[in-house]
Amino acid sequence: MNTTRTPERTAAPGGAEELELAISGMTCASCANRIERKLNKLDGVTATVNYATEKATVSFPGTVTPDQLVATVEAAGYGAVVPRRDPVPADGEHEIEDPDRALRQRLIVSAVLTVPVVAMAMIPALQFTNWQWLSLTLAAPVVVWGGWPFHRAAWTNLRHGSTTMDTLVSVGTLAAFGWSLYALFWGTAGHPGMTHPFTFAAERGDAAGDIYLEAAAGVTTLILLGRYAEARAKRRAGAALRALLELGAKDVAVLRGGAEVRVPVEQLVVGDRFVVRPGEKIATDGVVLEGSSAVDESMLTGESVPVEVGVNSDVVGATVNASGRLVVRATRVGADTQLAQLARLVEDAQAGKAPVQRLADRISGVFVPVVIVLALLTFAFWLVTGGGSALAFSAAISVLIIACPCALGLATPTALMVGTGRGAQLGIVIKGPEVLESTRTVDTVVLDKTGTVTSGRMQLTDVVPGSGESRTEVLALAAALESASEHPVARAVVAAAGETRPVEAFANLEGLGVEGTVDGHAVVLGRPRLLEERQLPLTPELAAATERARSEGRTAVAVGWDGSARGILIVADEPKSTSAAAIAGFRELGLTPYLLTGDHDVVARRVAAEVGIDAEHVIADVLPAEKVEVVRRLQQEGRVVAMVGDGVNDAAALARADLGIAMGTGTDVAIEASDLTLVRDELPVAVDAVRLSRRTLRTIKGNLFWAFGYNVAAIPLAAAGLLTPMIAGAAMAFSSVFVVGNSLRLRRFR
Repeated sequence: MNTTRTPERTAAPGGAEELELAISGMTCASCANRIERKLNKLDGVTATVNYATEKATVSFPGTVTPDQLVATVEAAGYGAVVPRRDPVPADGEHEIEDPDRALRQRLIVSAVLTVPVVAMAMIPALQFTNWQWLSLTLAAPVVVWGGWPFHRAAWTNLRHGSTTMDTLVSVGTLAAFGWSLYALFWGTAGHPGMTHPFTFAAERGDAAGDIYLEAAAGVTTLILLGRYAEARAKRRAGAALRALLELGAKDVAVLRGGAEVRVPVEQLVVGDRFVVRPGEKIATDGVVLEGSSAVDESMLTGESVPVEVGVNSDVVGATVNASGRLVVRATRVGADTQLAQLARLVEDAQAGKAPVQRLADRISGVFVPVVIVLALLTFAFWLVTGGGSALAFSAAISVLIIACPCALGLATPTALMVGTGRGAQLGIVIKGPEVLESTRTVDTVVLDKTGTVTSGRMQLTDVVPGSGESRTEVLALAAALESASEHPVARAVVAAAGETRPVEAFANLEGLGVEGTVDGHAVVLGRPRLLEERQLPLTPELAAATERARSEGRTAVAVGWDGSARGILIVADEPKSTSAAAIAGFRELGLTPYLLTGDHDVVARRVAAEVGIDAEHVIADVLPAEKVEVVRRLQQEGRVVAMVGDGVNDAAALARADLGIAMGTGTDVAIEASDLTLVRDELPVAVDAVRLSRRTLRTIKGNLFWAFGYNVAAIPLAAAGLLTPMIAGAAMAFSSVFVVGNSLRLRRFR
């Protein structure tokens, strides 16, 4: 089902609008830098252009139209369109023509023609009479047709008064080819019987008898190979996001008039009831109306264990129904679903730039003109110092070719694409590249207690039966009575008991407890005071158990019947089973954990002791509005603070913290205020998120070190005449492939 679509425009801070453009025609980081400068010259426009994702994120005022933005990009010599951002591609849009096919064809033809040219130049035994003319015949199509994308881009940029990496490639290969034509037609290189040995370094002498056809064709082919490998790697880097976008169901069985009607998922609207059979994907976010099942949410959370769902359970689109038949009511569709929002967050993160990348962009913007000047100076130096035209020319061409800043432009965006994509697969959403810098410096993590460190719901932790009483019977009668109540303590008791007996004459005594008849027994449950009022005083044993529970920060509920107190039920909001391991993980990362809660100090200290947080780092009895002040105070002490929370009352603290981490099961406002979002509500995922972010940042810095170091080391070698143009071309292509390959290692993050 294909639908027409208007450009997606969202509100940006300050009343501006935000629009995303897909950019075509970019060949290096210098192109991205040039487009960015052109867009930012428009009044009120703030633009970021990402070379790896080939997208521009533009914030613009009402006085500027999208058409003006597109026209500005086109005026700079590139193409721009508003891309689709549908959560799931419509049918027929999955199979798109291979974007690399034209480049692959150009590479294959060029390689077939180049191999004999290089072989004849390298192996004197193959240099038969007039071999140089066959070499020219084979090399000409490679330089002209194979290198046409470089020449066209260089010319386009020259017309606009700028230079890019393509300028270096085009000037270098055309100069080598042009000099070869001069030597063949007007020099001595065209004479029958001409031979020359292949060397790795430039040689002194007169260049009138030398040809550089193997360099011109070889460099062109090697750079085409580098471009093809780069394009393939860039598509692999974004594979996680594309896989995420394509996870959703394609059609759905909707209940219409009591019958099932199969319709495309795009036709679902909020409120529709639809059927999900075992093995099928859930079409969209919704709530279960009928049935129970286990749902595989691994695509969204990274957790392999299926989640049990039943009536009134929330389910997420694109997850897989593993067992029973479900009837679900749609609550969110299209771009509002959790899958679509997750994909959009990941895509926005990939489109951004880390501070280190902005430095690289500034350098690449002035790099090309500097390299051209260096090449001219190299040529002049060797001529003046008597090195000869052959050495001067070869060294200058090598400088042009080896200096191409490809690797510099790819260093950050490829690592960011792979890192954020891998995070999405593990249920970790990194909001933007700036977050990576924050994770490096964080030294303190503040943890909200309820729902983050603890489960956020009361659980029965112990049953203390009175003398001569059965633990099972105490729990059974208490659960029967509590089954008629909606109190959190009641739900905890019923959940622990499982099946319950019927209750009669139930009465809720506000603030005290409940009473009723179970199996002929007049049962009373609640505060010890209530039992005393009903002439059921606690025995010394039960009173001691009550005091012990209170001293540990737990809630004690007394139960009695037939004239006697029979037992104590102890409930508490217990730490999650994974919280202690997470605290240990934070410590291994060099973070000091703090526990922050509005609960009583006794409760907070008990939880802290159970999960391994030091008592002096417990901050209790804090009102919701005071949480942000706690974060601010820690920052004023010189700490770099990460905050982990899930509720509305955590949103301000999450926004104030240097790094905000929201549990994905929390509220939308908490997720919006955070920097990292965890789709799964397990605290160890927060540790993984920090580890992944730091690993991604290390990869970026490693890439930049390689890219900068490569150019710094290689240009002097080329200028010194220690590299031939073809060796320079191979080294330049390898540097780009190395950077992308290094980034792809993030796909193996566990």
